[in-house]
Amino acid sequence: MEAAKQKRVNVEKAQNFMRQYRDPESRELKKLSAHQFMDVWSHYDKDGNGFIEGTELDGFLREFVASANPTEVNSEALTDEMLDELKSCFLEAYDDNQDGKIDIRELAQLLPMEENFLLLFRFDNPLESSVEFMKIWREYDSDNSGYIEADELKNFLRDLLKEAKHNNDVSEERLIEYTLFQLQVFDANKDGRLQLSEMAKLLPVKENFLCRQVFKGAKNLTKEDIESVFSLYDRDNNGSIENEELRGFLKDLLELAKKDYDASDLKDFEETILQGVGYDKDGKISRKELTMILLTLAKIPPNEQ
Repeated sequence: MEAAKQKRVNVEKAQNFMRQYRDPESRELKKLSAHQFMDVWSHYDKDGNGFIEGTELDGFLREFVASANPTEVNSEALTDEMLDELKSCFLEAYDDNQDGKIDIRELAQLLPMEENFLLLFRFDNPLESSVEFMKIWREYDSDNSGYIEADELKNFLRDLLKEAKHNNDVSEERLIEYTLFQLQVFDANKDGRLQLSEMAKLLPVKENFLCRQVFKGAKNLTKEDIESVFSLYDRDNNGSIENEELRGFLKDLLELAKKDYDASDLKDFEETILQGVGYDKDGKISRKELTMILLTLAKIPPNEQ
């Protein structure tokens, strides 16, 4: 009996991957575990580039719609015109950054998941600045290795659930599952740990202020613009940018030049940038030094940033 049931599930999975996750009676989607959600993601992100896009998105939408039918319906029954209309509506509803493709966080808005697992997608309420990010980084990179290893990531997730008052509902086994899931998604180079740029995708900042168009041309840069930047990073209002404030500023600068970077890249970048503005090695950046950096940045052609 059990073998027959498993055979039926395998047939449905082969015909329509999403059908196995719907209730056979109500046709509603079941709540997915971390493992099941990752199965769905891996199945449709066939090229493993971190997005469901193009023909991958077409295939997902066709199967998603067809799976809701109580009888087996070929996903190709959805006409191209219907697919285009569906895709337009789908992207309008779930493609938050309007890039025409679906990332893992956007998919998490669509599929129902176990409550505690869903929380791990809700903490992506963007941080106000990279200063906050660097404070979190320092707290959880407890061995100062320049990476967030699996045990440190698990501590981060445990504290996240604790803050949401859901930690008592999560077993150690489930917490390990969540940790492995996050590593599978965000550990792009598959070295079993998160470097700075990988953690930055897991814990995003609302906006890299330095990406704004005003910083692309020195003629457009005003004292008010410089003061806005200084205020953004001088979080304690002590008149200088230092410690995590400085690391956050440099992280945002580095992101203009590199998509993938680690702590050593940030350190090298710090030395290069600060030497270029006559840094006096007091561990701080003044308004004058910040002005020199921003004016230098604004003079660099966009294709060289």
